[in-house]
Amino acid sequence: MGNLFSIVVFSTFKLGGVYMSGTRIRKIVFAGIVAALYASMTLVIAPIAYGPVQFRLTEVLCILPFFYPITALGLFVGCFIANLFSPYILDIIFGPIASLMAAVVTMLLGRVNRNAISFKALACFPPVIFNALIIGAMIAWSMTGSGEAFWPAFLVNGLQVGLGQFVVMYAAGLPLMLYLPRLHLFTLLSKQYNF
Repeated sequence: MGNLFSIVVFSTFKLGGVYMSGTRIRKIVFAGIVAALYASMTLVIAPIAYGPVQFRLTEVLCILPFFYPITALGLFVGCFIANLFSPYILDIIFGPIASLMAAVVTMLLGRVNRNAISFKALACFPPVIFNALIIGAMIAWSMTGSGEAFWPAFLVNGLQVGLGQFVVMYAAGLPLMLYLPRLHLFTLLSKQYNF
């Protein structure tokens, strides 16, 4: 079994007409692990992960695209899977979109400067703003429809979702961004996946 794993992961082979290198496969597997972590951890904390007032602690994983761009895909897939269990049916569509948009902006900030604390602090903000706007609007629309009550509901829900995101990203995400580069595992992953 170990030899088969080595052959699959560390070699180049043709999959659907596309040659896949070991590095590309490892990146896809890494994104899959992030997706599984996001989905499973969200389901474990489900009582506080869904709704207008939410502290989705798994959103701390949104810092990963800053260092590892491929994880944006993992966050998108993980959010989709987790939101299959959301009380809001539209969350299946809009949650992953918000996560992907935030992940792409976070990834772009990481490409500009991965070392500056100011860029790390700024990289925590896209998940806050995209989720506040998109998920706040989705919850408001689910509660009120498109009538006059939408805008006050959007304001309240957007602020609540944004506040939850802000707490998670700046109380846990930013310290983690500052700590991760000091870990041997972080350096090993960066070299292993050519980031």
